[in-house]
Formats: sequence, structure tokens, C-alpha cells
Amino acid sequence: MKRIAFIGLGAMGRPMARNLLKRGFPVRGFDLDPRALAELRDAGGSAAASAAEACADADVVVLMVVDARQAEAVLFSEGALAATPPEAVVCLMATCPPRAVEAIAARVTPAGRRFVDAPVSGGTAGATAGTLTVMAAAPGAVFEAVRPVLAALGDRIFHVGERPGQAAMVKTVNQLLCGVHIAAAAEALALAWKVGVDARTLLEILSGTSAASWMLRDRGPRMVQDDPAVSSAVDIFVKDLGIVLEAGRETGAALPLAALSHQLFLSTSGRGDGRADDSQVIRAYRALNGG
Repeated sequence: MKRIAFIGLGAMGRPMARNLLKRGFPVRGFDLDPRALAELRDAGGSAAASAAEACADADVVVLMVVDARQAEAVLFSEGALAATPPEAVVCLMATCPPRAVEAIAARVTPAGRRFVDAPVSGGTAGATAGTLTVMAAAPGAVFEAVRPVLAALGDRIFHVGERPGQAAMVKTVNQLLCGVHIAAAAEALALAWKVGVDARTLLEILSGTSAASWMLRDRGPRMVQDDPAVSSAVDIFVKDLGIVLEAGRETGAALPLAALSHQLFLSTSGRGDGRADDSQVIRAYRALNGG
């Protein structure tokens, strides 16, 4: 039975760790939030006092941290990598820039550990239901070794390549579309609001037309709420669309829609709404339109 070290028990990490426990994997977790550790214990897992302690004797280390910088700190500065046994698998599931993923892998594999680049899509709903889409890049044998762990977290598991960074690039493209779709939905609803069309009626109409999108159906109802519950924060897309634009610069790809969407999320965050639900990028349009 694979022993799992789970680092990062935030909004995504907590339900992911619970799903691993439900599938019978022993999970030892670490997070700076004591409430997250208490929830893990209540679900049947064990809590560690440090990342290094969580990783001792782990077969698989799952990193669901905020960004690449935090992943590097956990692995190298806080001693998590050194604490793992030889041949342990480090599975980086956070959304990180492809180049940063390559750089992390280049330090993990010479230490005698294996590395899987495996970002996910599906949000907190997918993390809770165990229906995440997992994009994984690793040598075939390593991917097969970690597949049972990934299958406990998602129902769509894709092996997208063998080199670190390939899965991160797939996730980057995914986030480009997600961010642009949310911004486009906000623009449409902002126009409806400006001219006095009832937004809820508009959403009902659009959901049955060719203008519909998953993001419109999911985020649209929250856009017409003043302060909806947070599923994914505005600042997540400030970060993720920043990664998209970084990839564009590195590859020489022009990404004007992504750049505009990034500015809308950034302006929303800059007004103090970074922790609001990402649907509230519509507030940027309301500010522009005098609302």
C-alpha cells in the first residue's frame, strides 16, 4: 500500500487528501493552518509537525501548494526531499510555470527520487467529488506507478508526455481559456446590466444557445450575486494568467486576449477584491461602466 505525504491542505488539498483516505491510502499531511491538520486527523489521516516529518517513509509526496516558489521551499529549504526514501515519487500537482517545473525536476531526479508533473483541473467541486482532470508528464513506468494515486483524485487521467513541464504547459493552455471565458462572460453580463436587461433571464436564454460555455453556466449565476461564496479566488487567475503570459513571452507567442483578461483580474485584485470569488471580475466592468 502506498504511503502518501500530502503537503498543502488548502481549499483543493483538503478534499483531495480525504479522497485518498477513502481509497485506503495512508495519508500524513502538513499545512501551516492547524485547522486543516485537525480536519485531516478527523478524516482518518495523520498530521505532521513539518513537511520533512510528513515525507519520512512516504512512497509518494503530493505537493498541492500555492506556487512553484512554495514547492521549492518545501522540497529543498525545509528538507522534505531529503526526508523521503530513495525512489520516492514527488508529484507536483499545483499550477506552476512550465520552466519552473523543469527546474524543480532537475533537482529532484539527481537526488534519486522520481518526479511527476501532474497539475489538475476541476476546482474545489472536482476535488471534493474526486472527478478532477489530471494532466501528467513522467516516464511511462513512473506514471504507471503513481496512476492508482491519481485515480483516487480524478476520473480523467491523461499521460501527456514524459518530460517535466509538458503537463504544466497543458494546464497553462487550460487556464488561458478559463480566464478568457470568465472575463468574456463578465463582459456580456455587464452589458446586460448596463442596458437594463435582467441578468438571470439572460443566463437562462444563453444557456440554451450556441453562446453558452461551461464558465458562463458555472460563473454566470455567481456574477449576479453581490458576494458569492468563494470557489476560486480572483488572485488565482492573477497568478495563472501571469503564468500564461510568461509562457507566451518565452515562446514568442502573442496572447492579446489573455493579456487583457489578466489586466481585468489584476484591476479587480488591486481594488481589494483579490480574495473574492473569481466571478467577481465583473466588478472591473462595473467600475469601467460607472457602476
